[in-house]
Amino acid sequence: MKNTLLALLACTAAIGLQPALAQDGHDLFNSKPCVGCHTIDSKLVGPALKDVAAKNAGVKDAAATLASHIKNGTQGNWGPIPMPPNQVTDDEAKVLADWVLTLK
Repeated sequence: MKNTLLALLACTAAIGLQPALAQDGHDLFNSKPCVGCHTIDSKLVGPALKDVAAKNAGVKDAAATLASHIKNGTQGNWGPIPMPPNQVTDDEAKVLADWVLTLK
């Protein structure tokens, strides 16, 4: 009985964590409107994400700055077309920013 209860609790915890573990930056990117303006390798409406990563390589607080731009929007960093705010949580913006900075 005790082992069954522990196994049930472990399965419940694993199921609860599954979405968080499965939500990597690439999957999150593909699930958001980001894909309407950005691609990984080439300029679309906005810059290629690899170009964003290259421009921010070694920049102090780049992840926090990118997360803010993703969530709140920005203008003038890549030309005259503004990037609108996105409907993402703070955590999602951080995951996206961290992921973008890994692209090469």
